[in-house]
Amino acid sequence: MKFTATQIAGILEGEIEGNGEVEVSKLSKIEEGTKGSLTFLANPKYTHYIYETAASITIVDKDFVPENKISTTLIKVENAYKAFSKLLEYYNQVKMNKSGIEQPVFIAESSTYGDDIYIGAFAYIGENVKIGTNCKIYPNAYIGDNVVLGDNVIVFAGAKIYSESLIGNNCVIHSGVIVGADGFGFSPNEKGEYSKVPQTGNVIIEDNVDLGAGTTIDRATLGSTVIKKGVKLDNQIQIAHNVEIGENTVIAAQTGIAGSTKIGKNCLIGGQVGIVGHITIGDNVRIQAQSGIGRNVKDNETLQGSPALNYGDFNKSYVHFKNLPKIIERFNSIEKKTKND
Repeated sequence: MKFTATQIAGILEGEIEGNGEVEVSKLSKIEEGTKGSLTFLANPKYTHYIYETAASITIVDKDFVPENKISTTLIKVENAYKAFSKLLEYYNQVKMNKSGIEQPVFIAESSTYGDDIYIGAFAYIGENVKIGTNCKIYPNAYIGDNVVLGDNVIVFAGAKIYSESLIGNNCVIHSGVIVGADGFGFSPNEKGEYSKVPQTGNVIIEDNVDLGAGTTIDRATLGSTVIKKGVKLDNQIQIAHNVEIGENTVIAAQTGIAGSTKIGKNCLIGGQVGIVGHITIGDNVRIQAQSGIGRNVKDNETLQGSPALNYGDFNKSYVHFKNLPKIIERFNSIEKKTKND
């Protein structure tokens, strides 16, 4: 896809300085700009690159005045960073503007779908599936029986949504995501052998949720595993059966949450955090990366460590952790001196 400076300025409501007919077909960082690329300047530390860049078009703030000769065409806007973000969003919409049903696919006769649909090749749509309007289901995706997808849902290639799962509006489900696999439930007998406990619940994902690549969300044993509206999950996260995650909580990669734990709204959870089952974490909680959470957490707490401590207490204690060898050496020296005396 090619765009002229005039077209881009129209999208961004910007002013052109330079050649309005110059075309771009790719994006670049300002220090790596090449002919035919579009870039932006928002951080003053990078200003010197605008005199060197080979990018054909550069988005800048309205108050930018070049001090030396430049070769790039400028598009001046109120805020270069926000304008570039808007352009990226527009570019993604254009790039992903697929429609129609490719072949071969399997769509059960009992399933229904709305207008402006895209279903990629080798996708599987099971019995009694309901798909809303403007949904995009990419190749090799699997949608199990009785699944409901709301409007404007994107299911990327290779994602798997097991039966009975309910997905709200405006959700993004990236490649490798598995929604609705069985929870990890086994019951031992007197011989030490394990029998599977049937997992008869489902997964409910509310509106405006993003699920990163490789993330897995297990169905409930009974009832539902619930991901509430606005939640953002990074790649490779494990959500166990009957977990509930509150509105607008954000969780970074490789975090694992064990069964039946309830997490509040507006929480920020770092990468590689481990959370035990059957506990409650309040609203507005902050958990630093690689922490281990083994107890209930009140609203507004900030935690770090394993097992996790209050963030301030952890930092105070860490001063002593790192000095522990010196402290032991001093202690042994005092003890030896005391014995000699």
